[in-house]
Amino acid sequence: MPFPAPPDPHAIGILILTVVALILFTRENIPLETSSLLVIAILAVGFEVFPYQQDGNDFHSIGLFSGFGHEALIAVCALMIAGQALVRTGALEPIGRSLAKLWRISPLISLLLTLVIGAVLSAFINNTPVVVLLLPILISVSLRTNRSPSSVLMPMGFATLVGGMCTTIGTSTNLLVVSVASDMGVEKFSMFDFLLPASIASVLGVTYLWLIAPLLVSERETPLSDTSPRVFLAQLHIPEDSNSVGETLAQLMKKTSNAMKVEKIQRGENTFLSLLPDVEIKAGDRLFVRDTPKELKEYEEVLGATLYSDNEPIKGDDLASTSQQQLAEIVVSQGSPLENTTLSRLRFNDRYQLIPLALHHAGKKIENLYSGVHEVWLRTGDIILVQGKADTLKKLKQSGELLVLDSTEDLPHSEKATLALIIMIGIVLTAALGILPIAISAVCGVLLLIITGCLNWREATQALSTPIVLIVVASLAMGSALLITGGTEYMASVFLYLTAGASAPIVLSGLMLLMALLTNIVSNNAAAVIGTPVAVSIAQQLDQPAAPFILAVLFGANMSYITPMAYKTNLLVMNAGGYKFMDFVKVGTPLTLIMWLSYSLLLPWLYKL
Repeated sequence: MPFPAPPDPHAIGILILTVVALILFTRENIPLETSSLLVIAILAVGFEVFPYQQDGNDFHSIGLFSGFGHEALIAVCALMIAGQALVRTGALEPIGRSLAKLWRISPLISLLLTLVIGAVLSAFINNTPVVVLLLPILISVSLRTNRSPSSVLMPMGFATLVGGMCTTIGTSTNLLVVSVASDMGVEKFSMFDFLLPASIASVLGVTYLWLIAPLLVSERETPLSDTSPRVFLAQLHIPEDSNSVGETLAQLMKKTSNAMKVEKIQRGENTFLSLLPDVEIKAGDRLFVRDTPKELKEYEEVLGATLYSDNEPIKGDDLASTSQQQLAEIVVSQGSPLENTTLSRLRFNDRYQLIPLALHHAGKKIENLYSGVHEVWLRTGDIILVQGKADTLKKLKQSGELLVLDSTEDLPHSEKATLALIIMIGIVLTAALGILPIAISAVCGVLLLIITGCLNWREATQALSTPIVLIVVASLAMGSALLITGGTEYMASVFLYLTAGASAPIVLSGLMLLMALLTNIVSNNAAAVIGTPVAVSIAQQLDQPAAPFILAVLFGANMSYITPMAYKTNLLVMNAGGYKFMDFVKVGTPLTLIMWLSYSLLLPWLYKL
């Protein structure tokens, strides 16, 4: 078999852009939404400047924007909102409370039930709300049973990913693959068409996560409470009445038994003093200190200082440090009001009646905090150390608006919980029975959730994720461009050339493994949308049914286990469990092999390849 001849210039250009896009999607310093919008713009402008003939007619690049109205994107957005409603109303509270009680009786059986419940819930709703629901429960029971949370958080996170493979609505990746394949003329999968192979593989995956994965995870210290060892960067403001005014830095260090780690001293707006032992401390100085919450509060008391919050030191009896105050840690989760904004823009102090004291960036050291905690742009996985009244923190935890890691078991609850659950069940059943497409049933369900007061429009819009919307649209545009120019057919030909002489099951297995590796490096949605047309082309060239090859892409693109950046819930779990990059490699690699081998055997057997 000769090596395939190169495609036309347009296809070559799109293939090069696809490689560039996949690289951009992996860059942490470039927002995913920026990379996605750049790809869409380049595609649209490129086809306008260099017109392409399709069936004798010019291809109009305006069609590349159709992803914004694509059925798959509408379904993804509507299901994200519906899933958030279950968390906000506390519809899953009975499950959470039952799990919390059972953990005290039998941790081993409780872990299995937690994994199974997480997997089952994720088959029908986005797994991010499921992880957000289970995180505080597992952290709390782990601390109370003297277990390390790190032994259970990662297995739980992976279980939700495994369970999400079971239905067409389990993940946004599933919806995209099914929709793209349908657009190409392949018979559309119904909700439970691949439940059998997914269930068998999921049983094997969950068994591994239950019995073996906890033994592979290195024990990490993650007591997410007032005495958390997590290191925060904060500022200590020296007021006029402080006992530290007029003293030297050496004297201040002596007061703290030389335990305080001062990184910078700021005087005025732009003046930074040298860290010399004899430098004299004056009223208004700010000491940049990096330490644990407990130590920061101790320095505040010993030095007569105030933990710095904004451009002015904290004032007010109801927000001041008193014996009735508590410390807590708030996680910036996906869909949270805190995501992709600053505390000042959100008016955090007034809105929540809490004082933000310090900040911990997930997986990254904060180099400066000159403008205060309020001016730092927050991202998913960041943790804010706050201080406030116990009642205020309790109400915030019960509201479900923010994820508070304060080692309690309270879950959000409202009188709308049952109604929200009924509406969600209605969305699933209507689609499963073929009464309405999932995009329509989900939109109708969101409308009912808002009309009945289960959600308001602010909460609904917060549930949407701009990066997900734009990566879906960009992926659909790239997939469409590759298909129109013949790029997918060329990629399929190259893949078949590299696997020349192999049987159809081996080719299918190789395609799935390629998707599994790709999804841990780039966006799983991008891998899925690019891989689906390639899978259809491979099946056509092999004269085989397209369904098993499409499912190979779907399952492979969902195997986001090996790296923490592969999926947003991996980052949440990484931060809460204190995991390192290699922890994901150690636990995720065997899980990937188990799932890959399972599907490599099941799909050829079920589809008689």
